[in-house]
Amino acid sequence: MKILVIAEQKNGVLDTSAFEALGAAGALGAEVMTAILAADAAPLAEELAKHGGGKVLAISNPALGVFNLQIQCAVLSELIEKHQPNAVIAAGRMSGKSLLAALAAVTGGGMATDAIDLRVDNGKLVAVRPQYGGKVISEIAATDPTKPFFITLRVKAFNPAAAGAGEVITETVSDSCFESAMKVVESVKESGQAVKLEDADQIVSFGRGIQGPENIPMVQELADSLGAALGASRAVVDAGWIEYKHQVGQTGRTVSPKLYVTVGISGAIQHLVGMQSSKVIVSINKDKDAPIFGVATYGIVGDAFEIVPALTERFRQGG
Repeated sequence: MKILVIAEQKNGVLDTSAFEALGAAGALGAEVMTAILAADAAPLAEELAKHGGGKVLAISNPALGVFNLQIQCAVLSELIEKHQPNAVIAAGRMSGKSLLAALAAVTGGGMATDAIDLRVDNGKLVAVRPQYGGKVISEIAATDPTKPFFITLRVKAFNPAAAGAGEVITETVSDSCFESAMKVVESVKESGQAVKLEDADQIVSFGRGIQGPENIPMVQELADSLGAALGASRAVVDAGWIEYKHQVGQTGRTVSPKLYVTVGISGAIQHLVGMQSSKVIVSINKDKDAPIFGVATYGIVGDAFEIVPALTERFRQGG
């Protein structure tokens, strides 16, 4: 089986999810190839080759300095036609999802999104993904072996690849691939916390149980004491307490951190969908019957205005 991993980069820096995708592919015992598209792909390709990238296909062009769906789809379509992989995988970020969807449409291949596990069954690659708010775990396999199977992976669901030898191959594609009706006019960096929610190893999220936006600093102090990112429920985002980029849930970010702490979140299904694959979940709520306790590893029943400051002080002391 031959698997092509699409590694993402931004401003000449590899996205950490690329190493998770390599780890997922390498664990299958398949022949791994990696595609890296950038203005200058050579140094990124060398880094990927040292982390189990296998044959790293490097494409360099100024037009690849920013993400352009039309150009990247054209370039990767040529690479897929040339190398004939059985499957193509990428991280489940917005860019990866849109790119693989476009490639699946162009090639006629099948697609599975948000995979939390991969395995080979009777020679077929099977993607395991949650559905219906995590109530059902489905297993999806491509029905046409003559076309590639496109799979996006849930970020933080797979272990990053360890060090491993690889080979860098400088690829070329048709000049027409770099022609596009779309043009990036301006790129604006989003302000706020340095680490994206999807990439954070620790997250502290809050809901209506903190009673008002004036109490967000209390939760932020707990997050700071843990070195965690700040998340929120849909209810408080809809109420205008905090920006949408902090929202965790079905209509927000899907996260899988090592530690997920909730403060005053009851546990509506919309929220549970986005965080229940976290490794350790600690929930603070005064309602002992709150649904959040059904998925929590540890539950603390009590007043958040007493518990959160006490925890913050303990963590600041190194406890």
